Amino acid sequence: MARISRPPGFDMTYRPARRESFGLPIVARLPSYLALLVTSGLALAAWWGPNAAPGSFLHTQVVLGDRTRLVPALVIALVLCGSALAAVLRTEMRGVIVGPEGIELRDLLPLGLPRVRRYAWSQIDKLRIPRFGSDGRVDGRMAGGPKLIRLDLWDGSQTMVPDVARTKDLSLILERVALARAIPIEGGTGLLDDLASPFDGEMADEAA
Repeated sequence: MARISRPPGFDMTYRPARRESFGLPIVARLPSYLALLVTSGLALAAWWGPNAAPGSFLHTQVVLGDRTRLVPALVIALVLCGSALAAVLRTEMRGVIVGPEGIELRDLLPLGLPRVRRYAWSQIDKLRIPRFGSDGRVDGRMAGGPKLIRLDLWDGSQTMVPDVARTKDLSLILERVALARAIPIEGGTGLLDDLASPFDGEMADEAA
């Protein structure tokens, strides 16, 4: 089905001027950072254990305990700390990147392997965008309205965009691109005027 034509001033080749990253929400990032904090404390305690006063809890668990362990406490703590650091790095690798050429979705496979999916703007046939309330959150009062961002691709497949911390900002960028390139939108943020030029924001930035 042909896309609805737009009035003069809309550019089918419009693209964002720069790449912008959107990371995971703090709720998804917090567990890995807490694990790194705890394991770092364990590594510090294992390193300081030999210097602790004899008979103290730390000296008993580290120095005396190492006599019956196959692996020293410090080595165990460093391995745990390294695993927690790897979890933090994997968490920071996930998210969404919007750039001039299209959108990039970064996620993890079940075994923890990274997965990157790139879609050019020309591949997106329809955008499903949630509506936001005055508080900046998704408006749940819209019955039947989309709650997550979804890409309907040219080959008939659908891809859900990962949840990010700045969902509203991501939705606004995607909606602006969709309006400029005449990509049909289901839903919409309700924060952009459909008849306004999508270049107004960038023109204001350049003027500043």
